[in-house]
Amino acid sequence: MELEPEELELTELYSHLPEIERSMIIDKLHHLIHRLEAVKPATIQTKGHCISNLNVGPPLKQHKPNIVSSKVPNSSQLNKPLQGGEDWIKSRFLDPGEMASPQRQQSIHQPDKYLRRRKGAHEIEPKTDLTRWRLSTVEGRQGWYYVADNEECAREQNAIEAYTLGLDTSKFFPDVPKASTAQEALWKAIPFFSGLQAEDGHWPMECSGVLSLAPGLLFACYGAKILLPEEVKKELLRYILSKQLPDGGWGLHLKEQSTVVGTAFNYIAMRILGLGPDHPDVVRARINLHKKGGALGIPHLGKVWLAVMNLYSWEGMNSPFPELWLLPTWIPGHPSTFWCHARHITLVMCYCYATRLTVEEDELIQSLRQEIYVEDFSSIDWPAHRNNVAETDLQAPHSWMLDAAYATFNWYERYHFTSLRKKAIAEMQEQIKADDIFSNYTNSSPICKSFHVIICWYVDGANSPALQEHISRIYDYLWLGQDGMLMKVMGSQTWDASFTVQGFLEAGVQNNPDYESCLKKAHVYLKASQIVDNPPNYQRYYRQMNKGGFPFSYRENDWIVSDCTAEAMRVLMLLEEKCPFIEDHVAPQRLFDAVNVMLNMRNSNGGFSSYETRRGSWLPEIMNSSESYADCMVDHTYTECTSSVMQALRHFEKRFPHHRVDEISDTLIKGLQYCRDMQKADGSWLGNWGVCFTYGTWFALEAFACMGYIYHHGVACKEVTKGCEFLVSKQMKDGGWGEEFESYKLCKYIQHTVSQIHHTAWALLGLMAVGVTLLQYSAKLVLSTTVATESSSLFLHLPALPAFILVALSLKTF
Repeated sequence: MELEPEELELTELYSHLPEIERSMIIDKLHHLIHRLEAVKPATIQTKGHCISNLNVGPPLKQHKPNIVSSKVPNSSQLNKPLQGGEDWIKSRFLDPGEMASPQRQQSIHQPDKYLRRRKGAHEIEPKTDLTRWRLSTVEGRQGWYYVADNEECAREQNAIEAYTLGLDTSKFFPDVPKASTAQEALWKAIPFFSGLQAEDGHWPMECSGVLSLAPGLLFACYGAKILLPEEVKKELLRYILSKQLPDGGWGLHLKEQSTVVGTAFNYIAMRILGLGPDHPDVVRARINLHKKGGALGIPHLGKVWLAVMNLYSWEGMNSPFPELWLLPTWIPGHPSTFWCHARHITLVMCYCYATRLTVEEDELIQSLRQEIYVEDFSSIDWPAHRNNVAETDLQAPHSWMLDAAYATFNWYERYHFTSLRKKAIAEMQEQIKADDIFSNYTNSSPICKSFHVIICWYVDGANSPALQEHISRIYDYLWLGQDGMLMKVMGSQTWDASFTVQGFLEAGVQNNPDYESCLKKAHVYLKASQIVDNPPNYQRYYRQMNKGGFPFSYRENDWIVSDCTAEAMRVLMLLEEKCPFIEDHVAPQRLFDAVNVMLNMRNSNGGFSSYETRRGSWLPEIMNSSESYADCMVDHTYTECTSSVMQALRHFEKRFPHHRVDEISDTLIKGLQYCRDMQKADGSWLGNWGVCFTYGTWFALEAFACMGYIYHHGVACKEVTKGCEFLVSKQMKDGGWGEEFESYKLCKYIQHTVSQIHHTAWALLGLMAVGVTLLQYSAKLVLSTTVATESSSLFLHLPALPAFILVALSLKTF
């Protein structure tokens, strides 16, 4: 008998399962056939013939699952058949719309309360009352909290909260007619955008997309026995389930196919959040993970986290050589030369390895050991899997130099000196503590934050003041959106505010009294975001001076970024120049401090990196041990950062023509030369902080424009001409631009199948910056994508808000 496509899929999945899983599923199929024949007799009969031919022995006894309570089944219970497996089987046999798992079936709310749902792999109704969530914002610090059902809400939900959660926003943003001109579209967007400003002056919005962050935080909380509110756990679970791919797995990020690390991390997270091993979505994830060979093929970061969680052996990973932190900084490949994020992630993982930090074993850990591996946990040859990385996860293969170093480090690990290891642990602990203090326990990144929490618990204890500080900062990282709660990358508060204000000022809102309060609040926020002093003894901890700089997120994080500093400083000057009603100006010395820190960040090639100057050479990239990320070890020089700094310095020298004239002039000349050197043969520039060649070319053209290299009487320099020709060549038939995310991986322009509003905005901004104005065709595309009250819903998938205002800025010039 010829098998149907669904049968082939099931048979393939079945063939990859261990005997226990086969017995569980087939037992349920035997029971299910009789129950469903009355529902879909023809379909089930056909499928049933195939099922009955699978010889797996007699059915096993049923048991009742424990999904809601915190108690978890032990490993012996996994030998029992799947309760709830019928739902999974139905999802395979019946039409997708006919069956939904319990997570998708139950909701305590009426569907019509949620007018806007993001289209993802699944649409899962909230498990909490979204109308009771509130967002606190204080000088950029964001925190979502839930007002209990038995408590009275102190205030009504505001426009930000309603919009972010996908609720009805009609009372904040009434329907308006569709725009027919550029000016109408612009003035539809401005009231909407100003209505999303927080009281402290910034524009809160989601900034994430990495699907391994929240699981890491849950690992830390589980190990340190930190209890998260039930509402938070429910929304974290909703987000995880909403991002589960049709094959049952998760990628490392939203635009990636399922991987071992994404699937293993989110599988464990679901189990921590209370789903049992027999829950349909857990079963689908486990089948996906087993099909990939189980968790043994997880890359380095995953191996470390699994070892911390007592789900992997420390013997199963290569030694990172903890004593490296004791060597002088002139040694090639010293961690001080790494990009700050690579340095700190290396630091915390190295500390966990050196101390063999491991949470205590319990029933859930015992159960997970049997669930996430194809082999029996006790029989795994751990050292044999040190270099085992699944093909789906391997983005940065080992170089021969790294393998040679690992061979040496692994040999040393067997005979290392105890006294040196203790010194290395003490040094790493001091470095970790320093970042806690400097960043007010927010830390350098969400990956580090989770590691810092578990390390603090390990070192200082569960009741220590330091751990309580860490716990209070967990909520700085949690963001509630339409799909549930996620862990963000701290936030983009300063960056978003800077570009939003630029759009407003370009549109001329400063001339409208209705927006004075909006611009005043933005000015206050940006002033408060500047870092006013350096961390104490910062060079001892491999930090760069940051006095005068601005962060990507908010001041208390204390990590500055070159382009964030440039854009924020320029916007502060623009506000004070264009808004006479702003009277409390920034002190000139604060602007001088910002210039000083930017000049201090210039690289030898004339360009600018992100957080610090480029310190490392080719060696750290050759020795990249991440396995998941290529070109991540060094803070490279970027066209975007260079352009932002150039534009800020150019604006500054017009206002302060006698301040550090020679240094600023030299920086501008060398910055422009760097941009010339980075132009590709096709006229484009590679962008690293946006997708991708469109983004980079926009910033590069802005750099040339600020130096006066624009079209005059139809003629421009060759770099500008080639850059514009590149953009025009990528314009699509509907007048817009669209570029695929894959451009970054392949390092070549990949055309999107449809025009994207943000790429269209970026392309227009670049072209107009150098004097190209005949763009009415593209304007029609922009106009056609702005509709009534939902005009901003197009940007739900973007990490930050500035793209919308950039469109408005583009329209303003027609």
